Parts: sequence; C-alpha cells; structure tokens
Amino acid sequence: MRFENKVVLITGSGAGIGRAAALAYAREGAKVVVNSRSAGSGAETLALLKADGRDAHFVQGDISRNEDARRLVEETVGTFGRLDILVNNAGIVLPGRVDNISEDDWDRTFDVNVKGTYFMSRHAIEAMRRNGGGVIVNVASVAAERGIPDRAAYSASKGAMLSLTRAMARDHLKENIRVNCVSPGTTYTPSLEQRLKAFADPEKARADFVARQPMGRFGKDDEIAAAILFASSDEAAFMNGETISINGGMTS
Repeated sequence: MRFENKVVLITGSGAGIGRAAALAYAREGAKVVVNSRSAGSGAETLALLKADGRDAHFVQGDISRNEDARRLVEETVGTFGRLDILVNNAGIVLPGRVDNISEDDWDRTFDVNVKGTYFMSRHAIEAMRRNGGGVIVNVASVAAERGIPDRAAYSASKGAMLSLTRAMARDHLKENIRVNCVSPGTTYTPSLEQRLKAFADPEKARADFVARQPMGRFGKDDEIAAAILFASSDEAAFMNGETISINGGMTS
C-alpha cells in the first residue's frame, strides 16, 4: 500500500473532496486525521473510516483560528506520533464581484482559504522537521486559472494558494518537505449542491453549470482525491511546487 504507516491530516474532510481523500488515503494504509468545523460531518467521516477498520481520529476545529490550527497538528502528533502529509483542503466559496462583495465576506474568504493554509502549514512544517521531512498538498481551484463570474474573492484567494505553493516549495525543499497543489474544476460535492439550491431555479442553475463544462459533466470527488494522493506520493517525489489541474478541460 502506497501510504502504509504514513500519518495524514486533511482539513475540511467532513464531506466532499476532503472525505473522499480521507477514505482513499486510508485504503492505501495511511493513518488519517479528519478535520471539520462541524462535529456532525467530521464524526460521519470518522465513522466511515472506523467501519472499514481504518486507523483514524477526528479533531474539530476552525483552521482560520491559529490556536485551532496548532491544536490540530499537536493532536495529530499526540495521537499517532508524527505528521507525514498535510492536505490543506478546507475552504469556503462566497459569491460576489469586487463592486458588491462585502468587506466581511472578502475577509472571511481570505481568513479561511489563505490564512488557514498559512496557519496549518506553519505548524505542520514544525512537526515535519522532526520527522526529517513530509509533504503538503494545497487544494486550489480552476477559479485561480480562469475567470469565473461572481467569484472575485474566491478566485483571488485560490490564486494566492497557487503562489504560496511555489514559495513554500522553494523555502522548504532542503528540509525534505515538498509542497504541491491540486486545482480542481467544478466538482459535485454537498457544498456545490447547497449553492445550486440557493438559486431561484436550482434545476436551471444545475443545467447552466453543466453546460459550461467541456466534458459535459461535473468532476467526481474521488477523481480529485486521486490527484491529491498522487501529489503526495513517493511516485511524485520529483515533483515540487507544481499544480495538477484536474478540471475536465476548462483551461484547455
């Protein structure tokens, strides 16, 4: 198994891509730490892992809070003795253009998507140094690579994650810490379903979203999870500071 005895911490793994990644890592032998702001969704992911006989632990916390990020890493190391892989998956999507998004929504977007990545990476790197190395995978978005209407703050925050990935990769390479990024296209998750239901005509919104996909469908969470696993695997040991774009042809 590719990740046997590796310890993996995945933020935002209560549902969607994060949950799919947690299950995939566990199937490959990893010890998985699940994180979610929601006690319910995190417990559900943990129950799925435990039901399959996997070695897993759940830590509730908000990664936009430094004290929570520190506790996540400390509890991971306290439970399993080390941290080998961090997946910075947690994120929020708030609508708006620069001329109509509120300052609060702009700040909240950057607090979670960018500052949360900074907090988690900072504490994870300290733990990985004690191991002699590790891997960080940041989950960005196709919105960082092409214009998406009504997503100004989200697009900017994910663009920051792409640049942060490259900076961290250069900064920590000599410490045997690799940093890569996975940039998904529109993927069907509970979060997307909630956003579709918020439209006045959810079915029309769903059809419109699908129509803009070159492949004529949404991505699947397990497809994105497969890219995340590869980016952190030994097979990708020569890849550092790079982005895997898995978006159904949206940037082709």
